Amino acid sequence: MLATLKARGLRMTPQRVAIVRLFAAADSHPTAQELFEHLGPDFPTMSFATVYNTLDALATAGLSSTLRLGNAARFDPNTTPHHHAVCDACGRIVDVPASSLSPAEASIVRVRKAAPGFAVARVERIYRGQCASCALAAAKKTSRASGRAADAS
Repeated sequence: MLATLKARGLRMTPQRVAIVRLFAAADSHPTAQELFEHLGPDFPTMSFATVYNTLDALATAGLSSTLRLGNAARFDPNTTPHHHAVCDACGRIVDVPASSLSPAEASIVRVRKAAPGFAVARVERIYRGQCASCALAAAKKTSRASGRAADAS
């Protein structure tokens, strides 16, 4: 990532290097604000614009993608074809490998029929539900509530 940005003429400041390294290692699909807050103690003079512009440069270079799943844009360093599982309780996002492009190709055909002339750039699926941790917490909460109801009767 760093070499590509440098080749595109972006100055490799210590702040940008830190942003790219932290982002490349992330599996959490961070927002620009999350990266800014994480790096703030080490770079107190760094601006939010530096973080956002670096992430934008990565996306422009094809080294990341931007996810719009809610209020804030999330950035994804995984550029291989994949989908996302999103926990509605805690917001965690997990990459789901795209095992085959045949369903994606089929959906492109459907889009072409429904919207002639529309150029599909990529196909993304978003699975929504609860991650294992949140599902377990919800089950425990339900179990405790059931126990209290039984005790009361």
